[in-house]
Amino acid sequence: MEFGIFDHVDNSGAPLRDFYEGRLRLVEAYDRAGFDRYHVAEHHATPLGLAASPSVYLAAVAQRTQRLKFGPLVYTLPLYHPLRLVEEICMLDQLGRGRFQLGVGRGISPLETACFGVDPDERQRRFDETLQIVLQGLSGPKVDFAGEFFTFRNVPMELAPLQTPHPPIWVGIATPDSAERAARNGCNAVSLSTAKETRVLTDRYRKAWQEARGSAPTPKLGLGRFIVVADSDEAALALARRAYARWHASFHHLWHAHGRSPMRGEREPTFDETMHGGRGIAGTPERVVAELSAQLAEAGVDYCVGQFAFGDMSVDEALKSVDMFVRHVMPAVRNGARP
Repeated sequence: MEFGIFDHVDNSGAPLRDFYEGRLRLVEAYDRAGFDRYHVAEHHATPLGLAASPSVYLAAVAQRTQRLKFGPLVYTLPLYHPLRLVEEICMLDQLGRGRFQLGVGRGISPLETACFGVDPDERQRRFDETLQIVLQGLSGPKVDFAGEFFTFRNVPMELAPLQTPHPPIWVGIATPDSAERAARNGCNAVSLSTAKETRVLTDRYRKAWQEARGSAPTPKLGLGRFIVVADSDEAALALARRAYARWHASFHHLWHAHGRSPMRGEREPTFDETMHGGRGIAGTPERVVAELSAQLAEAGVDYCVGQFAFGDMSVDEALKSVDMFVRHVMPAVRNGARP
């Protein structure tokens, strides 16, 4: 079992100059604590994501860490010029000495892509074309491509990533078809669904992987969860409830401003409902070990992705929760603890 971090980098209410420094302090702590990867969301025109340019933010992460792998989960590919993105990826992989992780997606919100003048109905076609160009640019000396949105004739690639042929690719999965597609494309995958729903996805992934690649080792399959650890269940729940309320407001902000509901449904309005639905865990180390171990086993994953900082949680509050997770929960889960 490996352990990673997912971070919306959502607005906590702190001034931006303090907010970014606080997040980078947390990233340094993740690096020291032995987490394997740090994944950052990309959002626009919403307080849900203040790392609107993941490459800029991750350049700072590369310089503030030593061993932690890092990357977007995901770059919203329909919003990018593919050659510019290739150059940014190469720079980040070199700056991080081969630690960059390439998360890609079409973007969950049509409202955000529309803000940039991109027709939401074009998102999938733009994603497919942009990804082809990016992979060609990362793995070869030139780009030669003719498509619906972009045409390039023998454009030289002066930059290259440190990892060859390119950094590991990550995607989010939410349906059996997306899980099968991820397997056939050789991608690492993370699910935010319930453990029962995720098991359907991981079973489909492994079946497609075996059909395509036989007994070759599979990439990482992850399960993402809100996680808060404290000395008592009451203290953990109090912090989780308060911070989640702010996160929930940020998650729905842009949708509600347009009088619409999120594409994949409203998120539970309270942390208690999120926890009872299996997407959040808060409590003492013993409780977190029991619940997290059970969910990871049921989901059939080998990668635990925690969202430890969210909403109006302060840096010190998040650090205390992370410290208890690292000292008490991580070793027990890694050693195969069961409830």
